Amino acid sequence: MGSQRAAAYNARVSFAVRAITLDLDDTLWPFAPIGARIDQVLHDWMLVHSPATAAMYPVTAMKELRERSFRDNPQLHHDLSALRRLTLREALEASGASLDLLEPAYEAFYAARNQVEYYPDALDALARIAARVPVAALSNGNADLQRVGIAHLFAFQLGAREHGAAKPEASIFHAACARLGCGHGEVLHVGDHVEMDVAGAARAGLRSCWINREDRRWEHEEIVPDLQFTTLTALADWLDANDDHRDSAPNPMRDHAA
Repeated sequence: MGSQRAAAYNARVSFAVRAITLDLDDTLWPFAPIGARIDQVLHDWMLVHSPATAAMYPVTAMKELRERSFRDNPQLHHDLSALRRLTLREALEASGASLDLLEPAYEAFYAARNQVEYYPDALDALARIAARVPVAALSNGNADLQRVGIAHLFAFQLGAREHGAAKPEASIFHAACARLGCGHGEVLHVGDHVEMDVAGAARAGLRSCWINREDRRWEHEEIVPDLQFTTLTALADWLDANDDHRDSAPNPMRDHAA
């Protein structure tokens, strides 16, 4: 579905939305710049605090170690923080460094991980959406909305680590719906990933919205998103135009603003 066809389709679609679950990485901000910065920040930190580790694991080698840890530990795929600590532990041990450095190294990583640069439309659109319906962050990543500075715009944050399973597992979508006090079909899940977000939400019985910032063609054979936009602003506009949900659910953000 191209952008013009999607716009025409969206204009014809109307349904009630009592709450929204929202992906974070590559929906509110691009992750690639964060990942590149993390790699360099960790290497610079090791140069100062553990030169032997930095020498044995320059940026490329540390990335290869992290990717191998991911492949070898599928039981931890829902917990990216545990996988990161596992990678750091192996690097420190292999280079003969003290494991006392593990948590300080992780903190250096985590501080960099939560420094984000939003898509140009994201913050204003998120504020508009959050003023209309409750929004819950639903992510496989390990961003901390308190550290990022936007926790006040969300009803809550539910990560794969806390839940014990990652998208596209239906259970994480259902857990978010339960906390929102909504039926599955009353919640719209919004995200960029075709399988993790759109297909996962649809299979779990939620409404789905694909944020397709790169204007890619929809090629999934089994599932079509309920909505498709290239920006969050367009979703906020759609919500404004389809306001039959306006008073269907209590919203602390809206009620406080009033």
